[in-house]
Amino acid sequence: MSLFHPFRDYRRRELAERPFPAEWSAVIAQNVPYVRSLNPDERARLEELIQIFIAEKNFEGCGGLAVTDEMRVTIAAQACLLLLNLPISYYDRLSSVLIYPEGFAYDRETRGEAGLVTAERVPVSGLSSSGGAIALSWPDALAGSLRPNDGANVILHEFAHQLDQLDNVMNGSPALGTLAQYREWARVLGTEYDRLRSETALGIPDLIGSYAATQPAEFFAVVTELFFEKPVELQHEHPALYEEFRQYYRLDPAARLRMPSVISP
Repeated sequence: MSLFHPFRDYRRRELAERPFPAEWSAVIAQNVPYVRSLNPDERARLEELIQIFIAEKNFEGCGGLAVTDEMRVTIAAQACLLLLNLPISYYDRLSSVLIYPEGFAYDRETRGEAGLVTAERVPVSGLSSSGGAIALSWPDALAGSLRPNDGANVILHEFAHQLDQLDNVMNGSPALGTLAQYREWARVLGTEYDRLRSETALGIPDLIGSYAATQPAEFFAVVTELFFEKPVELQHEHPALYEEFRQYYRLDPAARLRMPSVISP
């Protein structure tokens, strides 16, 4: 939850009440097919969130890329999808979205057993920082958005990291309501994470995939991608895990997909 800020909250109410631009609706219709599964009330709520998000965040092109409304709306729509039913406020710690014309790399430091620190350049399509920024490769972001059923979406992944670190620690445990919820979350995700690590070590394939076994924060972000993009499979193979995410996001995408199809690849 964010603190009460009268001017900011007034400004947000004013933004939310503005008519949603027709040009932005056209971008969503073309680039964010997942939105077709939302009911009218959810769609209206999402549009309010998008208008506030775009007004408050700085979108910056990197490597000579010129930022367009298509980029802003495509990214904002999926970032705000995660917020749709959450009692939190607009990624308040996030100030900038950096958009690259292609994949990029960052310097990652690791500490060995003897305390020796080594650095390596790691190629990525997205990166979430605790310092108030997210970086995304636009081609990868758009590709993930256009394919809502493949389980891979860098926008959902990186913004899940932002939710995870709202409590200043990116550890795979976002803000939950009660101590009982934290305990159940830790029990279910701890069991599932340990199982995935064991399967990965043995070369046993799993829907969630080996990257999620690298650390709890990545586990949370990868399962978020699957929760929205492969919910029926996730619920079938990992029902207790699906239930924790259903309760956290306050959405049930598997139930939607069992209704008459509203999303096409």
